Amino acid sequence: MTRTARAFWLRSPGHGEIREVDLDEPGPEDVVVRTLCSAVSRGTETLVFRGGVPESQYGAMRAPFQDGEFPGPVKYGYLNVGLVEEGPASLRGRTVFSLYPHQTRYVVPASAVTPVPEGVPAPRAVLAGTVETAVNAAWDAAPLLGDRIAVVGAGMVGASVAAVLSRFPAVRVQLVDAEPARAEVARALGVDFALPGEAAGDLDLVVHASATEQGLARSLELLAPEGTVLELSWYGDRRIGLPLGEAFHSRRLTVRSSQVGTVSPARGARRSYGDRMALALELLADPAFDALVTGECGFEELPEVLPRLASGEIPGLCHRVRYAAESAVSSV
Repeated sequence: MTRTARAFWLRSPGHGEIREVDLDEPGPEDVVVRTLCSAVSRGTETLVFRGGVPESQYGAMRAPFQDGEFPGPVKYGYLNVGLVEEGPASLRGRTVFSLYPHQTRYVVPASAVTPVPEGVPAPRAVLAGTVETAVNAAWDAAPLLGDRIAVVGAGMVGASVAAVLSRFPAVRVQLVDAEPARAEVARALGVDFALPGEAAGDLDLVVHASATEQGLARSLELLAPEGTVLELSWYGDRRIGLPLGEAFHSRRLTVRSSQVGTVSPARGARRSYGDRMALALELLADPAFDALVTGECGFEELPEVLPRLASGEIPGLCHRVRYAAESAVSSV
């Protein structure tokens, strides 16, 4: 019997489609997962959708279960929550998170899924990949007790980072964004909000996640002497100017990069990728993270919705994708 499923593919930059795909026969160490919901990573996925991945970064930008090659055709995505229908007894019937693209059913090694804790609803668990990025950023940033911190850019990643950092004792976290409506997200997460021109300065740490040249420049301006900007933005094929004149040297400022593809060196010797993902899912027990989900559509609507997400016609943060209860078929 041949198992089939339906998957979203980027046919060419700016053009997506739903395709029927054959599933591999599962082995004894594999699981068959029926997708309950997935989510669009607005920054990375819309960059991929527009064809903005530089050729030099094709390897670094590969998703764990990507099919095809950039710029397309390619099956891309990494925020997926589903129900294990077949596999080891310890996982059968469990809700799990995996770094799998938008597809109705799939077969992966059991080691590639992470069980969702009982207190985390499946629709919220699609945020796990983004919160994992925030966990890694927090490990890289290594804030100290009482630090004054700003996160510039209140997108999915920036808002998640602000939520995670706000849990450190006695820190002051300010979420900075040019869009006044993001104040509601900050309020839901329990952190302060400011427009770029009104943000408090003299900071120990600024995490930059706006993916704009202006945001990076403002991040440097907000630092106290010997402060650090942790750069999380991914610019794709854009060249970004960095203001290293004026007081940059005399104030001994630092700009560091952080990227989720590697476990932070601060924890790499003691924490695995699985440990990091499990921690992200534990943090999602907090219902405040629901504020990051600002839109939803059905799986079959993705070819029409993703161009609107990429263009900004549909604003917001995380866009969740719903799947029908019976989301795949089998045929001889």
